[in-house]
Amino acid sequence: MKKMLDFLVRSNEQLNSRNHLLKVSPSTGEKLPPMYPGQFVQIRVEDSPSTFLRRPISIHFVDEKANEMWLLVQKIGEGTQKICAKKEGSLLNMIFPLGKSFSIPDDTETKTVLIGGGVGTAPMLFLGRVLKESGFSPDFLLGGRSENDLLQINEFEKYGTVYCTTEDGTKGEKGLVTHHSVLQKKKYDFIYTCGPQPMMMAVARYAHENNITCEVSLENLMACGFGACLCCTEKTKNGNVCTCTEGPVFNIKELTWID
Repeated sequence: MKKMLDFLVRSNEQLNSRNHLLKVSPSTGEKLPPMYPGQFVQIRVEDSPSTFLRRPISIHFVDEKANEMWLLVQKIGEGTQKICAKKEGSLLNMIFPLGKSFSIPDDTETKTVLIGGGVGTAPMLFLGRVLKESGFSPDFLLGGRSENDLLQINEFEKYGTVYCTTEDGTKGEKGLVTHHSVLQKKKYDFIYTCGPQPMMMAVARYAHENNITCEVSLENLMACGFGACLCCTEKTKNGNVCTCTEGPVFNIKELTWID
């Protein structure tokens, strides 16, 4: 059930020069509703005359005991800069939870790998925890330009084995995520991925060529979150659809990425 609510910023941690981790709770003290990996929120940006539209941010993690939601926010434009500048004790107005989530396989013997690039790792932490608690043993494959772009590895290690790639070789194997040796050494049944579109398309091609089920979380620009503005449309085999309502998670078989 979608809600519009003010959230209290409990903490704002700067992870590197571009990314902040915000932990927020309902300002009213009410209990968070059920939320699922892959869903997102739409945040209203205050005190920014040039920012008229809400900003979509993936749900990074949910801590039910603390009644907290975590948001991993990258400073890109004025809107996200304003969000990242929020101080502890300030408020953020959100519409949440929005979108369709990742699917969870029925068989816990399914070999899963969660592939994230840059800030695209955001939905993977929550998904990894849910998979772990559901009886799976997920692997994580995280990529970035350099070691500084690999975020919260210690958090991911709580829920599975972590493999890394960096383009400059400062952490893990040098190269792109699709070149990591673990993809040759292990046989996976299910791939989840989120990140820059070229990376996701490369992962989708790898999955298709190896007959592996694959779901992607698209990062199309979303202004409303309800399918009204039509700015987040994605071409699929069944025509154009709104990413915010029909996604952001799609099975690659639904998309036109693979001929």
